[in-house]
Amino acid sequence: MAGEDKNVIIAYDGSPNAEYALDWYVKNVYRPGKHVVLFHVPEIHVITQTSSWTSPVTMDPRTVAALLQEEQNRVQNDLEIFADKLRSLSIGGKVKSVAASKPGEAIVEEANESHAELVVAGTRGLGKIRRTLVGSVSDYLVHHCNCPVLVVKIPKNQ
Repeated sequence: MAGEDKNVIIAYDGSPNAEYALDWYVKNVYRPGKHVVLFHVPEIHVITQTSSWTSPVTMDPRTVAALLQEEQNRVQNDLEIFADKLRSLSIGGKVKSVAASKPGEAIVEEANESHAELVVAGTRGLGKIRRTLVGSVSDYLVHHCNCPVLVVKIPKNQ
């Protein structure tokens, strides 16, 4: 692998926590020659959150198609915003999006396939009980990635 660009995967969803993690990485860790991948696992939620009494299976197919198109448009818009962010930082890299029900697993798979030397993630600051109940992507990454994981937390004073 000598001479190859080293991949750095940054779990990125545009949230303030992800923004802070990206900015912190660029300011404190990034070096020219690193290939940064803003890795996005979009939450696809429109169909499952339409109403408590409607199931996607019983919905009109045209309605489902319209909802899916709306979600695709939202995700595409997000990706364009993320690409603009990467360009504004003047660092080499790309934006990649993968649909998955478990973001942690998708990020680990990407890190393994791209031979990442580092994965960077923000943290939502979940309490212990909530983190236990709903899980934590950053916790999953720390325990399952084959490379170092940098978890960046927004300081309480910011």
